[in-house]
Amino acid sequence: MRDGYTRKLERAERANPSFEEHQRRYQTSLVIVAGGAEGTEFVLEQAQTSLGRGPDVDLAFADPTLSRQHLAIEFTGKGFRARDLGSMNGMRVNGRESRVADLESGDRLQIGELELELVVEKRELPARTYVLPDED
Repeated sequence: MRDGYTRKLERAERANPSFEEHQRRYQTSLVIVAGGAEGTEFVLEQAQTSLGRGPDVDLAFADPTLSRQHLAIEFTGKGFRARDLGSMNGMRVNGRESRVADLESGDRLQIGELELELVVEKRELPARTYVLPDED
């Protein structure tokens, strides 16, 4: 600032990571913690996963209190979001009724008789190996 003018620093804006980048660094899954089949884990392998009891969902459960298309879990670039798909019985996130909720690891979703926990675990990335040319 020798000339008396302030200059704005140019900073590279980091774009939100893609789902593929998130998947490379983390494993994200839903684990049933109550409502039957406790401990069952479902790895989220796509940017959007639908849940319900109908045939047109990614994760189908034989729970008559679920709507055919009950809930969607979506990757937003900043994390995951749960979105109710207009279900009859709604959803609860950490005990609170909600239509849409941003999720963090450890958050619990209740849909019908099922209670699910979102688990995000950091993957161990392999060390990078560089091959150096031989010096002659």
